[in-house]
Amino acid sequence: MSSLAMDGGTLKVGSKRFTESYILGEIVKQSAAPHVRAEHRQGLGNTAIVLAALQAGSIDVYAEYMGTIAGEILKHDKAIDLAQMRRELAALGLGVAVPLGFNNTYALAMRGDETGIASLAQLAQHPALKFGLSHEFIGRVDGWPGLAARYGLPQRPRGLDHGIAYEALAQRQVDVIDIYSTDAKIRQYGLRVLADTQQYFPRYDAMLLYRLDVPQRFPAAWLALQGLQGRISESDMIAMNAAVEIDGKTFSGVAHQWLASGTSAKKPAAARSKLLDKLIGDDLWTLTRQHLTLVLLSVALACLIGIPLGVLAALSAPLRQTVLAFVGVLQTVPSLALLAILIPLLGMIGTVPALVALFVYALLPIVRNTCTGILQVPQGLRMAALALGLSKRDRLLHVDLPLALPVMLAGIKTAAVMSVGTATIAAFIGAGGYGERITIGLALNDNDMLLAGAIPAAVLALLTQGLFELVERWAVAGRQH
Repeated sequence: MSSLAMDGGTLKVGSKRFTESYILGEIVKQSAAPHVRAEHRQGLGNTAIVLAALQAGSIDVYAEYMGTIAGEILKHDKAIDLAQMRRELAALGLGVAVPLGFNNTYALAMRGDETGIASLAQLAQHPALKFGLSHEFIGRVDGWPGLAARYGLPQRPRGLDHGIAYEALAQRQVDVIDIYSTDAKIRQYGLRVLADTQQYFPRYDAMLLYRLDVPQRFPAAWLALQGLQGRISESDMIAMNAAVEIDGKTFSGVAHQWLASGTSAKKPAAARSKLLDKLIGDDLWTLTRQHLTLVLLSVALACLIGIPLGVLAALSAPLRQTVLAFVGVLQTVPSLALLAILIPLLGMIGTVPALVALFVYALLPIVRNTCTGILQVPQGLRMAALALGLSKRDRLLHVDLPLALPVMLAGIKTAAVMSVGTATIAAFIGAGGYGERITIGLALNDNDMLLAGAIPAAVLALLTQGLFELVERWAVAGRQH
């Protein structure tokens, strides 16, 4: 019996939304693939989201860093040894193993032409410096709060996506950014890495964080993953990051080359594909199907729930403000925060939590317009309907709803168009759609890839609006006849 048959199910590999994590996810997936069905759920957002996915069983393993495990996951304010880390992770049903061989620590960097500042301690003497730090770094236990306290830094950082931070620094929009020590762009942009003289940052040795049942469920694959131990040097990782970010190679291609050659020796850079190539890439139909599925199902569900709620709000004055206030409050919940909450609640990532989130955001325009449309029906017509002997139910079905239909359709159109745009967040939890290209574009600061995701989403939004306008015209014409 083959080792593939002995292992059960699919090994689900996760990754966060930055270049190195994408590459490591591909290395893990491709290492396991000869022995088990494996898939890479890439770009799942920050540590909180990918950890929630791991604990929920939506992924089985991903590459994480010891400093992040100690500070972000186990909430220690200082480094702990591996034995303690394993004991505390075991209580969460998790394990850590297979040190990959390199340390990717946090650091702060400035432009190389800036003079007079060589260490983190000297930043305190320059309060006017503009800090652009990644959102996760600003909120991490081992990130900005502790760093500012340790070095007495008075600056107030602004949140900046890691993928665009280097360009913002080069354009002098910010003066200081947070970096990973294996970032290929440090050398490309000629940056000065500031010395951590007080050794605030712990080591961030890359390891595999996994569910404890993985070695038993996938024995052959786990044996293959153990073969990665100590094989990826810091120079290897920098070269692989550069192959993607500078040379324009794919994550899977770079991982395959490294696994095949066992070295990071660079080949001549391939020409970065043009916008048109990325726009009509092989994944276009798959992403379109995923995006359409999310939009159609979420709007349909919002109609199924929202129209009755709108009718209730219109016909019951005491409940009206409560219903409208409730759906209005739901609209204010930040999308990524809602997704992060839904993952542990639903015990999964992917399509289901994305649909729930999109449903929540589609409710308000449907409920509000249904309520408004019914309230705009002339009172005289209602009285006439009752005088003709129609019950309240028949009046609703044959008078109120038909007359309110144009206003209701306008609400559904608004919800659908909004959902086309909002559905791009689905990629942060592995639900696919055009957002997958956008997240990769953000990670690589690749404007062409960003546009390759944004343009189809915009076209789909325009098509959706046009379709609903035709339906609205038909509804109006039907009323006139």
